[in-house]
Amino acid sequence: MMTLAEIGDRAGRDRLTVLGAFHPSPADNAPDGTGTLVLLGPDEPDFWPLFTASEEYRDGADDPLDRWSLRVITALAEEIDATPLFPFGGPPWQPFLSWAVRAGTAWRSPVTLLVHGKAGLWVSWRGALALPDVLDLPEPPAAPCPPCAKPCLTACPAGALTGAGYDIAACHAWLDTEPGQDCMTNGCAVRRACPAGADFGRRPDQSAFHMRSFNT
Repeated sequence: MMTLAEIGDRAGRDRLTVLGAFHPSPADNAPDGTGTLVLLGPDEPDFWPLFTASEEYRDGADDPLDRWSLRVITALAEEIDATPLFPFGGPPWQPFLSWAVRAGTAWRSPVTLLVHGKAGLWVSWRGALALPDVLDLPEPPAAPCPPCAKPCLTACPAGALTGAGYDIAACHAWLDTEPGQDCMTNGCAVRRACPAGADFGRRPDQSAFHMRSFNT
């Protein structure tokens, strides 16, 4: 039986990292027989150069990141006798946000988006591994928001993402303006303002890729 650290080491070869793990109950909607559910996401700042060198990124077809994630995480799952799960490809959709909260490594932020202790508001999940074994898990970290000055609350130049929630239409409208190109090029100003993700190493060209996908 592999340990969680060994799974993390193996995922690290593909510049993925463990963003949380938990022992699911029937209410968590994990596959039957799952003893441990392990959540995976990009390991910054080394993930983006690896992904942009991949065939999926370079072939010009749609959904390169989803196709890369499907290939890489499925191969990893086969290697360690796990079931791969993904936040795309539905319906039905896997409850990744609920799983992240259950893992004790993501919390509702002051602007309502989930925040991760290491990745901050840059957090994203590329897939999960459902293992039959009940692995030993570390104690969950402390939530980053209670001691924080919460600059996220006032960082949105469009007023679209605040403590009142997320006005997606207003966000799209802002991104279509000339001043909105700062967010399009460098990533969401609110996500950039989060101190928890300041050392995560998200590259501007990676953020621009996601912003283009979001604002099409």
